[in-house]
Amino acid sequence: MLFLRVPALARRGLATSALRDISAASIAVRPTDSPKLIPPNKDLVFGHTFADHMLNIDWNSKTGWDSPLIHKYQNLSISPSATVFHYALECFEGMKAYKDKSGNIRLFRPDMNMNRLLRSCRRLALPEFDKNELLDCIKKLLLIDERWIPSERGYSLYVRPTAIATQESLGVGPSSQAKIFVITCPVGPYYKTGFAAVSLSATSHYTRAWPGGTGDCKVGGNYAPGIRPQIEVGQKGYAQNLWLFGPEDNLTEVGTMNLFVFWKNKQTGKPELITPPLDGTILPGVTRDSILQLARSWGEFDVSEKPVTMPEIVDALQEGRLIEMFGAGTAAIVSPIKNISYKNVDWAIPLDPSDASSQAGKLTKRFADTIMGIQYGEIPHEWSVVVKQ
Repeated sequence: MLFLRVPALARRGLATSALRDISAASIAVRPTDSPKLIPPNKDLVFGHTFADHMLNIDWNSKTGWDSPLIHKYQNLSISPSATVFHYALECFEGMKAYKDKSGNIRLFRPDMNMNRLLRSCRRLALPEFDKNELLDCIKKLLLIDERWIPSERGYSLYVRPTAIATQESLGVGPSSQAKIFVITCPVGPYYKTGFAAVSLSATSHYTRAWPGGTGDCKVGGNYAPGIRPQIEVGQKGYAQNLWLFGPEDNLTEVGTMNLFVFWKNKQTGKPELITPPLDGTILPGVTRDSILQLARSWGEFDVSEKPVTMPEIVDALQEGRLIEMFGAGTAAIVSPIKNISYKNVDWAIPLDPSDASSQAGKLTKRFADTIMGIQYGEIPHEWSVVVKQ
């Protein structure tokens, strides 16, 4: 039996002033001597083609963070006893780099990704880091691999920062060694030929997250258990799970995305945009926060972060109060929902009543157009950060 290790590292905490922090000023670059061919945009498949270089930063409990290194994309050399392989000490982020019409590189709210990565590291007892310094290192990587960032609207360079524990030992406890690495890959639009609304299966016999768990962090351990449920609903013809939780069948997330409901409130009769609250089971998505802030700035309808149940959705459908529903996340921005299977009944979700051929509701499309406009610098906004030389 393996017992929890509580070494001095854990007692004193992972972040101390005596240890070196990440410093972008000390970054070293070893350019590849064999640049790869970039595939045409039309041939891009998400997560299959990777840019020439990667960022690598190692940490140990005695000295802290090593100098960041940008080198060619290559395999990692890690011991099979590394704790990441045995106890899921791993977390990551998902963000994108865009090119505007002037050729500038842009990031969308990267500070939120750094905040969430740090929070995920803290949850797993992985070492802390200076968020701004890590972001500067990522910007340097983007400048080096600028040619990999597609210039066509709808295309981007996906950026995957990852933190892992690399201590070579068995036994559950905080790791005395860790690594942050960042890889990138060019990606195309989630919907290449326009929106494609999805059908969901409301799932309660599997649980995505629970109070006191890690549902509010972006850790790898949250995703692997969702693969089997995904396969099962896929065999029944549904695109994703709509994760329910608790005796009242509370809505939580859809697949790996945050969930939004737009309806007429039963008590007030007013239109209202709802998303489940950040109660520890919901991932605080960057797109989720952006949608909430945009909606509140428009001031055209009520905006709420509060629990909503599947029986309430059914009630709204039967009373004609449900207007539209959609998922939200980095990959797609928004994903329209057209059908939900709940207790062996398929419930049709409205899209755009003024256009029978539409695959997305009007509000869903408005959020997608606005956020994409900001991402590509077409709509001036502080959320769009230009990466400068």
